[in-house]
Amino acid sequence: MKNQHDELNELGWSDWFEQRAECGSTDTLARVAAVDRDQLLLVDQTGHFRAKLAGSYLYRHHLSHELPCVGDWVCVEKQPCDDFGVIHSLLERRTSLRRKSAGNVIDYQMIAANLDYVVIVQSCHFDFNLRRLERYLVMVMDGGAEPYILLTKTDLVEPAALAMQLAEIQSCGITAPIVPLSNVTRDGLDDFSRLLLPGKTYCFVGSSGVGKTTLINQLIGSERLETAAVSGTGEGRHTTVRRELIRLDGGALVVDNPGMREFGILGAESGIVSSYFDITALGSRCRYRDCSHTGESGCAVLAAVNAGEISREYFENFLKLREESEFNEMSYAEKRKKDRDFGRYLKSAKKDL
Repeated sequence: MKNQHDELNELGWSDWFEQRAECGSTDTLARVAAVDRDQLLLVDQTGHFRAKLAGSYLYRHHLSHELPCVGDWVCVEKQPCDDFGVIHSLLERRTSLRRKSAGNVIDYQMIAANLDYVVIVQSCHFDFNLRRLERYLVMVMDGGAEPYILLTKTDLVEPAALAMQLAEIQSCGITAPIVPLSNVTRDGLDDFSRLLLPGKTYCFVGSSGVGKTTLINQLIGSERLETAAVSGTGEGRHTTVRRELIRLDGGALVVDNPGMREFGILGAESGIVSSYFDITALGSRCRYRDCSHTGESGCAVLAAVNAGEISREYFENFLKLREESEFNEMSYAEKRKKDRDFGRYLKSAKKDL
């Protein structure tokens, strides 16, 4: 299978996966390009084909984040003359992007897997929101991918307004590359295109109507993905209904994403530490090792906030995200315990029948 692995490099395969690939003797490797209910669209060195999960896999894996998502690598059984396969196993994920499921459900929802970069898209016009940007950055860094920031629709704002937005981002200590861009004038498009490397995977995230799909169509060079006319305010209308992995002519792989109204934080401690590294670094100088930075004497973080060295709004967002993550993680742990207890009860009841 070594030759096949080499041919998969163009689809994002790497030595990292090579060291962990354990497929059956009759299985081949493929990458998930899209998920359509009970079927998956896979891609390998021969092209695209459909597949379904083996019953044995579904029997062993009940949690939603254990099921394949866009970007995953899977072991699939398929005869050369067939156009349909059966997935037997899922390879370990190198990176991931996940969020808390929308609404009151305390569970993970996988967005995509094995991403090299996540492109956070915000419109300069009505969508720019620094607190939401920080939230996205937490989840990107928690999953292990590298973030890029795209500020779109620059043709709808004055240069001074754009400069102010860039200054706001930089004042928070955000070091991710930022590219201002207009899909209308194409200003910044070449700058962004140069960031896209062959064999690397880029996932686009952001609110509905910020221009993600239009941008991908620009990169593809055709209207492959459906878009809608902008509204009277200059904002786009949501059209993307599924995630799909697409290979560009230059060799980069991109994942379009439906707009997300909610991006809940669940179990993202490492992402919070990485995103708020300045607060984390100051925390090591607090009097108490377990300082919560909410009122203890000798708190170096609060001292920096009171001295104006750290923005109070930035600090309060840190506390909010940390509290949300801890609360959801505790709720998730309680949910999993109830699920396990119920499973044991069912097994016991079956034995008594």
